[in-house]
Amino acid sequence: MIVLMTDFGLRDPYVSQMMAVLYRQAPGIPVINLFSHLPVFNPRASAYLIAAYVEEFPPGSVFLGIVDPGVGTERRPLVVEADGRWFVGPDNGLFDVVCKRAGGFRRWGITYKPETISVSFHGRDLFAPVAAQLAQGKEVPGEPLDLTVLPWKSWPEELLEVLYVDHYGNALTGVRASRIEKTATLLVKDRIVGYIRTFAEAPAGQPFWYENSNGLVEIAIKEGSVAELLRLEPGDSFRVNQY
Repeated sequence: MIVLMTDFGLRDPYVSQMMAVLYRQAPGIPVINLFSHLPVFNPRASAYLIAAYVEEFPPGSVFLGIVDPGVGTERRPLVVEADGRWFVGPDNGLFDVVCKRAGGFRRWGITYKPETISVSFHGRDLFAPVAAQLAQGKEVPGEPLDLTVLPWKSWPEELLEVLYVDHYGNALTGVRASRIEKTATLLVKDRIVGYIRTFAEAPAGQPFWYENSNGLVEIAIKEGSVAELLRLEPGDSFRVNQY
């Protein structure tokens, strides 16, 4: 299968244009649109979110990831294979956390040259055709890259930021819940936020954090929007107090 992960949103035609390429060039292969609202213009924050969601997809899946503020520049187009899954997109850090947490990975610089390519839409003209080729089991159209030079060495293991606000107003973060104690509290916009296991156990109107279904620390309130209550948005940072 091919899995789309972009910051394109759904108001505009961009996701559908890429899907049209995939259906045309890889007929019969399922296409899943996982994220259309990755952190806009922010490959680093998007990288932590992507890494939390890839494991539920089987080996052999091809992830087409586009958060590409450098489109049209000399930034390198990239293919990554990590733990048997494939990733196609710009070499701007988007897949760095996946690689960092993988048991093993390989990287290629894409050498495929389409007949025509827009300077502003490599997702449709370059990356989607490459993803279609990989999904059909074809060879990587690229050259292997040196793995001794890796860009993420200074990146934190966990990113203490809000990455994504869902339509309920819950705030997903870049911290894996397994990395902090359940006794830990978060300092979020001058509010102390403690752990509660489920929404049903939470007092009404009280912000809390819990381990979401993909293992991330998520900040929420029961039957309400914590984003509205605390005025949270992607990019906001917080602190973890361990006890």
